[in-house]
Formats: sequence, C-alpha cells, structure tokens
Amino acid sequence: MSDIKKFLYLNRRAPYGTIYAWEALEVVLIGAAFDQEVSLAFVDDGVYQILKGQDTAETGMKNFSPTYSALGDYDVTQLYVEKESLEERGLTVDDLMPLKWEDEDDDWAERDSIRVVSREEMAKIMEGQDVVFSF
Repeated sequence: MSDIKKFLYLNRRAPYGTIYAWEALEVVLIGAAFDQEVSLAFVDDGVYQILKGQDTAETGMKNFSPTYSALGDYDVTQLYVEKESLEERGLTVDDLMPLKWEDEDDDWAERDSIRVVSREEMAKIMEGQDVVFSF
C-alpha cells in the first residue's frame, strides 16, 4: 500500500482581502515538499487568484501571484479551474496566468498545468482525493 496520499487544495476566495489564498499557497508548497500528490482547484472567487496582471500597488499588499509559477518546480502540475466559476465572472482561460511545468520524461517539454473542468467534473475530482482542504 502506498504512503502517498492525494491532497486537493480547494481555493474559493479572492486572492487579497483575507489571508486564505496566501495561506493555501504556503500549505500547498509544504505538502508538495513531503512527496504527497498535490493538486489545486479554483472555484467561485478563487479563480481570481490566478488572473494575469495582478497589481496590488494601491492596496499596500504584497503581490504573491508570481509564486504560482513555481508550483511546477514542486511537482504540483494539476491545477483545476471550474468552468462555470470563470463564466459567472466573465472570464476565460485566456485571462489566467500561463502556468506550466516541464515534463522530464518528454525531454523537458512544457505542459500546461491548468485544466478547465465543469462543475460536475470538479465534483468527481474531489471525490477521488484522500484529503480535501478548503480555503
């Protein structure tokens, strides 16, 4: 029996205004460092966490969005974005950061980390996890 568990971090909140998004990202990086199978899901206002061109200069808050680009280096390569959440906010996948990872089994080819899935598919993804953390 494998000791590797499947952890899904469910991000439901906007990136700024609360600590949830930043805390979730830190926990994801820690979990990945312990060789667990880690994936992230972005639903509801959580889809704003991976928007392109975030500028927090006027808020006085640190822009931590560049950290998402490091996820592939931690073997966090499965980022699920709920299609309906994007549509409800007038967004498309083109509005999101181009998050990639390098596939060492395929001569370091770049692969997209983001997979847009339906609400129904997201429910199945959550059912297939050992642990789901909601932020």
